[in-house]
Amino acid sequence: MKTKVAKKKPALSKAKADYQHLFDLSKHIHVLQGISSILSWDQETHMPQGGAEIRGLQLKTLAGLIHKERTSKAFGAALQKLIDLKTGKTPQKGLTTSQNAALREWRRDYIHDTAIPQKFVEEFAQLTSQSLLVWRHAKNENAFDLFAPYLERIVDMCRRKADYLGYNDHPYDALLNMYEPDMTTRQVSTLFSALLKGLKPLLKKIASSKQVDDRFLFGTWDTDKQIAFSHRLLAAMGYDMDKGRLDFSSHPFSSASHPTDSRITTRIHPTSLMSNISVILHEAGHALYEMGLPQDLYGSPLGESRSLGVHESQSRWWETRIGLTKPFWSYFLPFLKETFKGKLDGISLHDFYRAINKVEPSYIRVEADELTYPLHVILRFELEKALIEGSLSIHEVPEAWNAKMTEYLGITPSTNREGCLQDIHWSMGGIGYFPTYTLGNIFAAHLFEAFAGKHPDWETRIASGEYLFIKSWLHENIYQYGRHYSSHELLKKATGKPFSADAYTYYLKKKYTEIYTK
Repeated sequence: MKTKVAKKKPALSKAKADYQHLFDLSKHIHVLQGISSILSWDQETHMPQGGAEIRGLQLKTLAGLIHKERTSKAFGAALQKLIDLKTGKTPQKGLTTSQNAALREWRRDYIHDTAIPQKFVEEFAQLTSQSLLVWRHAKNENAFDLFAPYLERIVDMCRRKADYLGYNDHPYDALLNMYEPDMTTRQVSTLFSALLKGLKPLLKKIASSKQVDDRFLFGTWDTDKQIAFSHRLLAAMGYDMDKGRLDFSSHPFSSASHPTDSRITTRIHPTSLMSNISVILHEAGHALYEMGLPQDLYGSPLGESRSLGVHESQSRWWETRIGLTKPFWSYFLPFLKETFKGKLDGISLHDFYRAINKVEPSYIRVEADELTYPLHVILRFELEKALIEGSLSIHEVPEAWNAKMTEYLGITPSTNREGCLQDIHWSMGGIGYFPTYTLGNIFAAHLFEAFAGKHPDWETRIASGEYLFIKSWLHENIYQYGRHYSSHELLKKATGKPFSADAYTYYLKKKYTEIYTK
């Protein structure tokens, strides 16, 4: 009997071997980032308050280690073998288009990372870990003065970060580019100015119209029942509880360390029915994106989300373009009535739909209606820009915030808790992040036109309880590509059209003109 000799696997080409080595180094870094992500998630959900000091040290240590690995000579040498760090040219043959796209993104990240000193990264991580806890206390106490010294240090460090990264026009460009690559402050200003111009007449018209009655959405809504309904929504969306979990935090968020571990949190509002429902749809939209990224490419840029603007398009897609529609509630309203027996008796689908889409200026961004929401983001963008360029000082923030709220929304916060202390982002050092919220809405509208064209029966299908086809379309057009394409390339590939904000403005005008004229 002859013994079979195992065939040797063909040797990898030099380019592929070099690529695999770079991929392995990058995957190790991603594992470290995942550990840091879990620590940050725990800090927001289950960490005892007494653990704050050591958690800050832990996060600082990990941030330094991750930065050290990302900027190491070994990583730089491995990358340099495959792509010229100065020109971006890829001299080696034998790699796929996707691998070359990954190299382009690795190079971008490496240039960004090596521009920032490790000591700065560690200091920033420790500062934001501390400021997060101070912000939470300051918000509870309505005491901006407690948070102001930390915000001042964060703004100062963000200015230094912008200098490290470099910019051509405005220092805010460097910070914005961290969250939405290739987008500039000038472009965002132009988009937001056009949006303001388009929304103001509509908001003025609505203000003079008969207001929608939404009083039945407020009262006492049992927490356990709210959570039970949340799980029904998550199941319909295709959120896999074997790869995720639902917890509570003071500011809802989504946190993913891997496609098999994508967690969300919510904040239960005991007197507002739609607050938690909106949060669930929003955060699950983020989580589905992370779960849908190609698992075999984990460690590569192709296994990462494209940008925060694209990420936000996924959350706002589910929260607004699906969750605020009449067909969606045609299916879910009976279940909602069943969950809260006796609370919604006699409420018709027509009245419910109008109530959840009521337009009324409010103080809190995360609870704002769909039409006034962009104004909250524009306000924050303008304040951040002013802080970074130095035209606004820290002690002027509360007054400047209230002035813009009055100008854009016609209301003035009576406390800093419902004003400049309401968001977590500044305490986390996320200056440059806020514009992506409205960019996400604009991206989502651009994408939704293509989705509706592909599925002209989408309203009928979701009214019958069918939702997984939505997730499949998003996977086919967004999730699977990771960072293969730029945001605008991805949008064009999915829609066949160059990016434009027209779809968003058209959608808002059409929807709310109908609601407030019928």
